[in-house]
Amino acid sequence: MVIVVFRSRFKEGADLDAYRELAAEMRAVVATQPGFVSIDSYQSDDGTRVSLECFETEDDVRAWRMHPAHRVAQRRGRDEFYAWYSVQVTEVVRSHELQLTPSTAPEQSGHS
Repeated sequence: MVIVVFRSRFKEGADLDAYRELAAEMRAVVATQPGFVSIDSYQSDDGTRVSLECFETEDDVRAWRMHPAHRVAQRRGRDEFYAWYSVQVTEVVRSHELQLTPSTAPEQSGHS
């Protein structure tokens, strides 16, 4: 598995409604992409946003990065929404999971 760690902060005065609309569109598109596993997003108290985007292979990440609709969204992000962002792509070396009770397991989206 390959994980893209996308961290960002919004520009002062960014149109957050437009951002949320675009983000929802991109979530719908990425969910249809071969090799997509899941995406989870979080925001810290200081305003930094973190998205963890999981794909089966690095080729799947590359295909998503180059997807035409995603390219347009990337441009809008740079032009309209983000004051700062960083991207790290990492391959999972080891992974394990323990499900204690059914209610503690996170829902998996896009996972087969």
